[in-house]
Amino acid sequence: MLRRALRALPAVLLTAACTSGATPPPRAAPAECALKPGRHTLRHGGQERTYLLSLPAKGKGRWPVVLNLHGLGSNAGRQADRSRLPAAGARRGYVIVTPQMARHRMAWTLPGYYGPDDTGFLTTLLDTLVAKGCADASRQFAAGMSYGAGMSMALVCAMKGRLAAVAPVAGLNVVPPCPEAAPTTIVAFHGTGDVTVPYGGGHPFARSPSRLRTLAKLVRLASVEGAAGRWARIMGCPAPRTTKVRAGVRLRAWKDCRQGVSVRLYTIGGAGHVWPRPDGVRRVDAAGLILDAFDAVSVRRGR
Repeated sequence: MLRRALRALPAVLLTAACTSGATPPPRAAPAECALKPGRHTLRHGGQERTYLLSLPAKGKGRWPVVLNLHGLGSNAGRQADRSRLPAAGARRGYVIVTPQMARHRMAWTLPGYYGPDDTGFLTTLLDTLVAKGCADASRQFAAGMSYGAGMSMALVCAMKGRLAAVAPVAGLNVVPPCPEAAPTTIVAFHGTGDVTVPYGGGHPFARSPSRLRTLAKLVRLASVEGAAGRWARIMGCPAPRTTKVRAGVRLRAWKDCRQGVSVRLYTIGGAGHVWPRPDGVRRVDAAGLILDAFDAVSVRRGR
């Protein structure tokens, strides 16, 4: 045995010498996304759940992905249209996935509350898009409108730092900040004329049907500016700087926070409970500003 090993040694050394300086094989090209744009279903918790998928027209898979969450009583189709994220995101090289809440439900189930496991569903949805070769596991984001905005903020902790950035529109103050949050960039939008989720805090649904107003008396929201300040403290941000973006639009920005994240709040004077669009109130393009913020994020997460 020893003689055979010694006789083989020169060949082993020669092979090592020949291969040590060899050029490594080229990396495999990214796999093509196995899904097509449009409506899809995903079984979770014993129920078929649906989602709308928008993909970039050019290139192959492994794009950054954004969860686009609709509000209370709304649906995926309305959120896709009103947010403009599917069209704007596809042009910018993002996968935009707009999921539908469970059947016979009016709202997402916040983490820790009774109802369908929406946190599990959204986590499985991201995992599926990664497994199908569509989404980059290291660049995952969420945006949402109203209660969907609240759900996006709740996912900051519920997904244990998986999301690199979130963008709540008209709902930053729907859920209280979680002290254990990992560094996460936040870009928020809110109108001072919002009476559904009041900018100054207090009871929501001030002009909604009486049943909702009765339920709303059990809820008292923090002010939007107060919620932004608490999130900024959790993210380890220094004092903010306030600038005028245009007439009636103010930006309060906290920069140089932990691990390079930032917190930004766009306050839109007089705007109600709406998703800001370039053709609407104050001509603020929320979709474009959200994607700008996501483009600039240096903290990457995922699995």
